[in-house]
Amino acid sequence: MAVRPRLTTAKVVDAALELIDEQGVEGLTLAAVAARTGVATPSLYKHVASLAELRGHVGVRVLEEMTDRFTRTVLGLSGDAAVEALMHAYRSYVRESPKRYAAMPMDPLHDELQQAAGVKLIEVMLATLRSYGLEGSDAIHATRRLRVIVHGFASIESGGGFGLPEGLDDTYDQLVRMYLTDLRGQS
Repeated sequence: MAVRPRLTTAKVVDAALELIDEQGVEGLTLAAVAARTGVATPSLYKHVASLAELRGHVGVRVLEEMTDRFTRTVLGLSGDAAVEALMHAYRSYVRESPKRYAAMPMDPLHDELQQAAGVKLIEVMLATLRSYGLEGSDAIHATRRLRVIVHGFASIESGGGFGLPEGLDDTYDQLVRMYLTDLRGQS
């Protein structure tokens, strides 16, 4: 008789992310995760209290993946080069994992489980913008503008919402340049 590997919360989240990558957030159910991990649904409750908690753990993992990617991308860069690299890394993450990105919490800072991961992601963005001399509210507003530009563009792009023939890379590069011009004007 084959011995099943011990189930952990991390393995439950791995299974949940696999389901999301295949079926979207709508496909995430405890029954589907249980089937994927080879256990009965009640066995999952040793690792997550509810579907909502599992979604919270999934959100943390997505935030951590993005933070890791963005940190590696901007390491050693500053100014325009760092911001441009961050914006392209962000778009790439959404393009490569649109269903997983859809599982990212919109406001992790007000969720006890996700708060620390959300803060780390914001810290990477704030650090990337530091060379522009923005502080306090100005830095937060600049971070929000960056997020809106990338999230909006990449979400529409991954949803197939740009049907005109002009190149999407050209449009995105124009948005990046527009944002950089705005940043330089504030410093």
